[in-house]
Amino acid sequence: MPLAVKPFTLVIDQGTSATKVFLFNSVHRVVFNSRLRHSLKNSKPGHVEADALTIARSCEKLIRETITYAKNKNINIASAGIAVQRSTFLFWDRNTIKPLTPALSWQDGRATDIVENLKPYSESIFKISGAPLNPHFGGPKFTHLINRSTSLKNKIEDGSAVFGTISAFVTHYLTGNCLVDETVASRFIMMNLDTCEWDQNLLNLFGVPKICLPQLVPSEYNYGSIKYDDFLIPLQIVIGDQQAALIGQGGFKTGFVAMNFGTSGSVQINAGQQPAHIDGLISSVLFSNANERLYLLEGTVNACNALFYTLEDELDIPHKEMRWYHRCTKTETNGVYVPSATGIASPYWIDHLKIVSEGYGEDLPNEIIRAGMESIGFLVNDIWNLVKTHLNIMPESVMASGGGARNPLLQFISDLTGLTITHSIMKDRTALGVHALLNQSLTGSLPNIKIDSDSGFTPKINVKKKDEKIARWQIALKKAGVL
Repeated sequence: MPLAVKPFTLVIDQGTSATKVFLFNSVHRVVFNSRLRHSLKNSKPGHVEADALTIARSCEKLIRETITYAKNKNINIASAGIAVQRSTFLFWDRNTIKPLTPALSWQDGRATDIVENLKPYSESIFKISGAPLNPHFGGPKFTHLINRSTSLKNKIEDGSAVFGTISAFVTHYLTGNCLVDETVASRFIMMNLDTCEWDQNLLNLFGVPKICLPQLVPSEYNYGSIKYDDFLIPLQIVIGDQQAALIGQGGFKTGFVAMNFGTSGSVQINAGQQPAHIDGLISSVLFSNANERLYLLEGTVNACNALFYTLEDELDIPHKEMRWYHRCTKTETNGVYVPSATGIASPYWIDHLKIVSEGYGEDLPNEIIRAGMESIGFLVNDIWNLVKTHLNIMPESVMASGGGARNPLLQFISDLTGLTITHSIMKDRTALGVHALLNQSLTGSLPNIKIDSDSGFTPKINVKKKDEKIARWQIALKKAGVL
């Protein structure tokens, strides 16, 4: 496209609890946005399901709203992109594009027995795929689902069943093309991270015929077109939401570090053109197109905003009254809370924990909420210590984004890590990351977007107090069965 053309881009941000749409103009500002919430089903402890068809229809509805706005404003939408939650898996029919199973959320841990049986292969799985053997990922979920359904096995054999992520299902639903991008495909733990091809040894390990998997493609690719009335919008970017968040914070340089806190959270490092395998962390593709591939090193925290939803139920606090960031700002505690509902991801990868919530004073429930918030900071610090040990990096500052990037949490992370933590003024960095990639695809270069942030949080905690708090956290991890 000539540089004189000023493209508008449509971006879908499909997350755990909501789907959002954005229309960006040529100067990288949002001119239209909308959102639809959706719920998860918790049928049993450790079982967390999403409705894939509801999610796909939400995407479709939001796209239609955006196109209606564009028509009224005489705007031409040049291209579209999608950022999607990564480890939610399901089976669907290749021909009808209708789900054959519930979508097992990234929070779902029911495939634990599969993981236990395959533990002797965990080291080779990590070496090839860049991710640990864990029930949250695709391979164990595939085996769990087919072990419970003869009809599903039959559909796999005749080629009519597809197994993949919610991103692949939504892409198939919107365009008719059954594809999965390399950034999300890392979550299958069936892809060779170095070659970005399905690995036959890993497929054999989980009993997965290649015929039932989507085609692997780069994150920038001709995925097909989204059609509505007389509009035909090429879908050119599909990418994992955390990858998009890092890019939206300016993370295209090797060694760039950022943090993102939504339903879950992550510490993200641009690892450059070669994957960095560090035990306890996940290596995956950050971005790829026909000419280049960049890698991501990531430490994930299962429960961020999700933790406070859990505490609302545990403490019988209405959602509107939780306001955890206000409660935590005015509360201190010597108590400690180990989040057990969805297990602990990086750097420990433990799914079944003993409940530890202890050491509080009289200010309940605020101290419990504060201790819950601090558990996020402790896990970030544990991840960061691992990163420092292996990569020897200490950035001047690290930007944090996402709805959970609130003052008391960011200050606590700064206190523990010694980092200066800045906060993104623009909330939707994930959407901005997709827009930046679409702009690069259209014009040949990344846009020069000013990364606005506040003045930042610097360490304030007394060293003795910090050491005492970390010691109590480590004791709690031992009691929970983590250490």
